[in-house]
Amino acid sequence: MAARRSARSTLVLLALVCTLPVVASYVAYYFWRPSDQVNYGELIPLTPMPAPVVSKVPEVRGRWTLVYASDGACDAACEQALYYMRQVRTAQGEHMDRVERLWLRTGDQPPREGLLAEHDGLIVADVDAGALSGLPGFERVLLLDPLGNLMMKFPADPDPKRMIRDLGRLLKYSQTG
Repeated sequence: MAARRSARSTLVLLALVCTLPVVASYVAYYFWRPSDQVNYGELIPLTPMPAPVVSKVPEVRGRWTLVYASDGACDAACEQALYYMRQVRTAQGEHMDRVERLWLRTGDQPPREGLLAEHDGLIVADVDAGALSGLPGFERVLLLDPLGNLMMKFPADPDPKRMIRDLGRLLKYSQTG
Protein backbone atom coordinates (compact mmCIF):
# COMPACT_ATOMS: atom_id res chain seq x y z
CA MET A 1 0.00 0.00 0.00
CA ALA A 2 2.82 2.40 0.90
CA ALA A 3 4.60 1.65 -2.37
CA ARG A 4 1.43 2.43 -4.28
CA ARG A 5 0.98 5.76 -2.47
CA SER A 6 4.64 6.64 -3.12
CA ALA A 7 4.27 5.83 -6.82
CA ARG A 8 1.10 7.96 -7.05
CA SER A 9 2.75 10.95 -5.33
CA THR A 10 5.77 10.59 -7.63
CA LEU A 11 3.46 10.62 -10.66
CA VAL A 12 1.58 13.69 -9.41
CA LEU A 13 4.85 15.47 -8.66
CA LEU A 14 6.21 14.61 -12.13
CA ALA A 15 3.01 15.88 -13.81
CA LEU A 16 3.17 19.09 -11.75
CA VAL A 17 6.82 19.68 -12.67
CA CYS A 18 6.02 19.20 -16.37
CA THR A 19 2.92 21.41 -16.48
CA LEU A 20 4.08 24.20 -14.20
CA PRO A 21 6.39 25.88 -16.81
CA VAL A 22 3.59 25.82 -19.39
CA VAL A 23 1.10 27.40 -17.00
CA ALA A 24 3.69 29.95 -15.88
CA SER A 25 4.43 30.93 -19.49
CA TYR A 26 0.73 31.53 -20.20
CA VAL A 27 0.36 33.61 -17.06
CA ALA A 28 3.47 35.63 -17.93
CA TYR A 29 2.34 36.16 -21.53
CA TYR A 30 -1.23 37.21 -20.83
CA PHE A 31 -1.02 38.94 -17.45
CA TRP A 32 2.51 40.26 -17.04
CA ARG A 33 3.62 42.33 -20.00
CA PRO A 34 6.83 44.35 -19.75
CA SER A 35 6.20 48.04 -20.40
CA ASP A 36 9.53 48.70 -22.10
CA GLN A 37 10.56 47.59 -25.52
CA VAL A 38 14.15 47.14 -26.54
CA ASN A 39 14.05 48.49 -30.07
CA TYR A 40 13.64 52.15 -30.96
CA GLY A 41 12.49 51.71 -34.53
CA GLU A 42 9.07 50.31 -35.23
CA LEU A 43 9.16 46.74 -36.49
CA ILE A 44 6.95 46.34 -39.53
CA PRO A 45 5.74 43.19 -41.27
CA LEU A 46 8.42 42.10 -43.73
CA THR A 47 7.67 43.99 -46.92
CA PRO A 48 9.68 43.22 -50.05
CA MET A 49 11.27 46.26 -51.65
CA PRO A 50 9.26 47.17 -54.78
CA ALA A 51 10.62 45.43 -57.89
CA PRO A 52 11.30 48.65 -59.86
CA VAL A 53 13.50 49.87 -57.02
CA VAL A 54 15.37 46.56 -56.67
CA SER A 55 16.22 46.57 -60.38
CA LYS A 56 17.78 50.05 -60.07
CA VAL A 57 19.95 49.29 -57.02
CA PRO A 58 21.23 45.70 -57.12
CA GLU A 59 24.32 46.64 -55.06
CA VAL A 60 22.33 46.75 -51.81
CA ARG A 61 21.45 43.06 -52.06
CA GLY A 62 23.05 41.11 -49.22
CA ARG A 63 23.64 44.14 -46.96
CA TRP A 64 21.73 45.96 -44.29
CA THR A 65 20.57 49.20 -45.91
CA LEU A 66 19.30 52.45 -44.45
CA VAL A 67 16.75 53.80 -46.93
CA TYR A 68 15.31 57.29 -47.26
CA ALA A 69 12.64 58.09 -49.84
CA SER A 70 11.77 61.66 -50.77
CA ASP A 71 10.00 63.46 -53.54
CA GLY A 72 11.64 66.25 -55.45
CA ALA A 73 14.37 68.35 -53.92
CA CYS A 74 15.95 67.49 -50.60
CA ASP A 75 14.62 69.85 -47.93
CA ALA A 76 16.04 70.38 -44.43
CA ALA A 77 14.36 67.23 -43.03
CA CYS A 78 15.78 65.18 -45.91
CA GLU A 79 19.29 66.54 -45.39
CA GLN A 80 19.06 65.80 -41.67
CA ALA A 81 17.92 62.22 -42.37
CA LEU A 82 20.80 61.68 -44.81
CA TYR A 83 23.21 63.06 -42.21
CA TYR A 84 21.81 60.74 -39.53
CA MET A 85 22.09 57.77 -41.88
CA ARG A 86 25.76 58.59 -42.51
CA GLN A 87 26.47 58.97 -38.79
CA VAL A 88 24.63 55.76 -37.88
CA ARG A 89 26.61 53.82 -40.48
CA THR A 90 29.93 55.34 -39.39
CA ALA A 91 29.20 54.59 -35.73
CA GLN A 92 29.07 50.86 -36.47
CA GLY A 93 32.87 50.81 -36.56
CA GLU A 94 34.21 47.49 -37.83
CA HIS A 95 30.72 46.48 -39.02
CA MET A 96 30.35 49.64 -41.09
CA ASP A 97 31.03 47.72 -44.31
CA ARG A 98 27.91 45.62 -43.72
CA VAL A 99 25.68 48.69 -44.00
CA GLU A 100 24.72 50.66 -47.12
CA ARG A 101 22.81 53.93 -47.47
CA LEU A 102 20.21 54.46 -50.17
CA TRP A 103 18.35 57.62 -51.13
CA LEU A 104 15.32 57.05 -53.34
CA ARG A 105 14.29 60.22 -55.16
CA THR A 106 11.29 61.05 -57.27
CA GLY A 107 11.04 63.98 -59.63
CA ASP A 108 13.72 65.54 -61.73
CA GLN A 109 14.86 68.37 -59.48
CA PRO A 110 18.61 68.04 -58.82
CA PRO A 111 19.90 67.95 -55.24
CA ARG A 112 21.58 70.97 -53.69
CA GLU A 113 25.09 71.52 -55.02
CA GLY A 114 27.61 69.80 -52.77
CA LEU A 115 25.05 67.56 -51.04
CA LEU A 116 26.27 64.36 -52.67
CA ALA A 117 29.89 65.33 -51.99
CA GLU A 118 29.05 65.50 -48.25
CA HIS A 119 27.68 61.96 -48.37
CA ASP A 120 30.40 59.89 -49.98
CA GLY A 121 29.20 56.36 -50.76
CA LEU A 122 25.51 57.27 -50.67
CA ILE A 123 23.61 55.36 -53.37
CA VAL A 124 21.11 57.62 -55.13
CA ALA A 125 18.35 56.15 -57.28
CA ASP A 126 15.83 58.16 -59.25
CA VAL A 127 12.56 56.23 -59.30
CA ASP A 128 8.92 56.78 -60.26
CA ALA A 129 6.56 57.93 -57.55
CA GLY A 130 4.43 54.85 -58.23
CA ALA A 131 7.36 52.59 -57.37
CA LEU A 132 7.50 54.09 -53.89
CA SER A 133 3.80 53.69 -53.18
CA GLY A 134 4.47 50.27 -51.65
CA LEU A 135 6.86 51.63 -49.03
CA PRO A 136 5.55 51.56 -45.44
CA GLY A 137 7.01 54.98 -44.69
CA PHE A 138 7.72 57.98 -46.86
CA GLU A 139 10.21 60.70 -45.88
CA ARG A 140 11.49 58.69 -42.94
CA VAL A 141 14.42 56.33 -42.52
CA LEU A 142 13.64 52.67 -43.22
CA LEU A 143 15.81 49.61 -42.66
CA LEU A 144 16.17 47.02 -45.41
CA ASP A 145 17.47 43.60 -44.41
CA PRO A 146 20.07 41.67 -46.46
CA LEU A 147 17.32 39.56 -48.05
CA GLY A 148 15.66 42.64 -49.57
CA ASN A 149 12.79 43.08 -47.10
CA LEU A 150 11.89 46.31 -45.36
CA MET A 151 11.66 45.38 -41.69
CA MET A 152 11.86 48.55 -39.58
CA LYS A 153 10.95 52.21 -39.80
CA PHE A 154 12.22 54.99 -37.61
CA PRO A 155 10.25 58.07 -36.49
CA ALA A 156 10.09 61.10 -38.75
CA ASP A 157 12.55 63.02 -36.54
CA PRO A 158 14.73 60.16 -35.29
CA ASP A 159 17.19 60.04 -32.41
CA PRO A 160 20.48 58.93 -34.02
CA LYS A 161 21.89 57.45 -30.80
CA ARG A 162 18.94 55.11 -30.51
CA MET A 163 19.19 54.25 -34.21
CA ILE A 164 22.85 53.35 -33.67
CA ARG A 165 21.87 51.05 -30.82
CA ASP A 166 19.17 49.32 -32.90
CA LEU A 167 21.42 48.75 -35.89
CA GLY A 168 24.36 47.69 -33.72
CA ARG A 169 22.18 45.09 -32.02
CA LEU A 170 21.00 43.76 -35.39
CA LEU A 171 24.53 43.54 -36.74
CA LYS A 172 25.76 41.81 -33.59
CA TYR A 173 23.19 39.02 -33.72
CA SER A 174 22.75 38.70 -37.48
CA GLN A 175 24.84 36.22 -39.44
CA THR A 176 23.74 37.66 -42.79
CA GLY A 177 24.85 40.85 -44.44
